[in-house]
Amino acid sequence: MKKLILAVSLAMIAIGAAHAAPPAPKQQGIEGKDYKWNAQEGEKIEALTKKGDKKRGEEGYETCAACHLPSGAGRTDGTFPQLAGQHTTVLIKQMADIRAGLRDNPTMYPFAATLTDAQELADVSAYIEGLCIPVEHGTYDMKPLDNKDKNWKAPADTAQRLAEGKALYEKECKECHGANGEGVKDKFYPVIAGQHYKYLLRQMTEIRDGHRRNANPDMVKIIKKYNDSQLISISAYQSSLVMPGNMCKPKAAAAPAKKK
Repeated sequence: MKKLILAVSLAMIAIGAAHAAPPAPKQQGIEGKDYKWNAQEGEKIEALTKKGDKKRGEEGYETCAACHLPSGAGRTDGTFPQLAGQHTTVLIKQMADIRAGLRDNPTMYPFAATLTDAQELADVSAYIEGLCIPVEHGTYDMKPLDNKDKNWKAPADTAQRLAEGKALYEKECKECHGANGEGVKDKFYPVIAGQHYKYLLRQMTEIRDGHRRNANPDMVKIIKKYNDSQLISISAYQSSLVMPGNMCKPKAAAAPAKKK
């Protein structure tokens, strides 16, 4: 019953937030000649200097949980990213960019707009960073949720994709995102361990094609040369990464039924 009440409450929050505010006016992004990827100014820099309170952050996160789930796991189909364990610096930057109109995300903007100030940004980010990274997440060979075909089979090229993706990742992605997808907190490089394959693929495609307006220009230069097939392989490998010590404990197997 409590789960049902929580689900209904989160749904009502989502409906309310969706009508809370119009999208923020667009600021000049990567398409502008004066674009600075991580300018230390405004609400973002204020939030970065504040100590986040996880307890207050848990309350503020209730709005986020409507889409990203209470666990921070997001959705395995990649519609909503996995947030749990993400660096506070990355979370603050992305939320501040959305609130300021520097990153286009009409779905998330009404939710981000409900955070009242820089302190609440810091609080929510601290809470999310403290969540363990779910082991179960969307991978390249996962059956799509909307696929009802009883004869569905995992892609036959999974091993090949992972091998190609690993080679590409270690060549140009590892330096910033780390061997285990741990990112670099003080450089605002995100954790990608445990992230959903389809979300990774969508974001990298948008960055390559110039549709992610708050993208890091250094990443754009690297990713610009990759074709669709290469991005699929890199995303497949990235979604297989795990961070030792940061992952949630696997769910215990169900106990066998007692014989009558």
